[in-house]
Amino acid sequence: MQSATKDSGEETPSMLWGLDPVFAAYAKLYVRDILQMTESTQVPGIYFYNSHPVFKVDVLGTVVSKRERDDFFCYGVGKHTDGAQAGFNPEAELEKLRRAQQSRCHLEIGELLRVRGSVKTARLQREITASVYYKVNDPVMAVQIEWMMEVPQLYRQCYDKPFLLQPDVMGDFAITPLNKATNIIKDFLKQKAMSRFRPYDVQDLLQPLISSEPQTESADQEPVPGPSSFQKLSQLLNQALQLLQDEGFLYCRVKSQEDVYHVTAEDKELFMAVKDVIREDSKRAKYAEKGCHILHILSAVRQRFSLNVSRTALELVLTSLECSSDIISTSENHYILI
Repeated sequence: MQSATKDSGEETPSMLWGLDPVFAAYAKLYVRDILQMTESTQVPGIYFYNSHPVFKVDVLGTVVSKRERDDFFCYGVGKHTDGAQAGFNPEAELEKLRRAQQSRCHLEIGELLRVRGSVKTARLQREITASVYYKVNDPVMAVQIEWMMEVPQLYRQCYDKPFLLQPDVMGDFAITPLNKATNIIKDFLKQKAMSRFRPYDVQDLLQPLISSEPQTESADQEPVPGPSSFQKLSQLLNQALQLLQDEGFLYCRVKSQEDVYHVTAEDKELFMAVKDVIREDSKRAKYAEKGCHILHILSAVRQRFSLNVSRTALELVLTSLECSSDIISTSENHYILI
């Protein structure tokens, strides 16, 4: 496959790549996504998945082809010690080590392979130059099941969420008042362990951001008419609350003149409502085998609990329930109660 490249004007500048945690990690991507990643025009050997810079990956798959030499092994991957003896004989131990290494590193078609390494494009084909690889003994498919549960979660939580850090015109990372406002509200709610609040509970926290804004003046040094400080504060607060709702951090259970916002991670009633939906509907023949799809859960929660629960808020709840072993994902976006 020939590597596709993207316009350098669309890429995040290379000096900011280190701010993305994916860049420093071995990305556990599906083979199809590794093949489809676009190569950077700034630095050869760096690729982009959904704006995340990637250069090393971690793959688990079945061997479908192989080419072996004494000093070189090439495997095609599809999607998806003895007891102690008396005394110590260095030669015998080295021979055991050599045999063990050979048995783990020489693979046959159909065997399970785990490989970590850097991605490159050579001879018009996408390849992985392995730094570590070995045969995986998985007679009851425990490793594969764990992998199939972990990777979709990584996609939901990280890989499928674009890398949004953008430089300003001077080339430095821009920290806007809106960024500061959302962080201030988040920190306050976490410190107070609040499960619900009204806008006026956090409004005063943002006042310093308005007070520190420079005053706009005309050429003759007279102030230019504009919105009042109160209007600026109200606008910043509304923008911050909307951004937190978009992220799923907050949701508003009932829309009214004086909205009450609920902190998703602290709302025990929402967690119970989601568990009840999964518990009850998993008993139906339609969902008994694979579990309930996230869109069905979202629709049911909106009908039975609140029309204003967003998908991002539901994803946060499902992730938390899965981490606490209350539910499991049987396949991508399908869940059942344990």
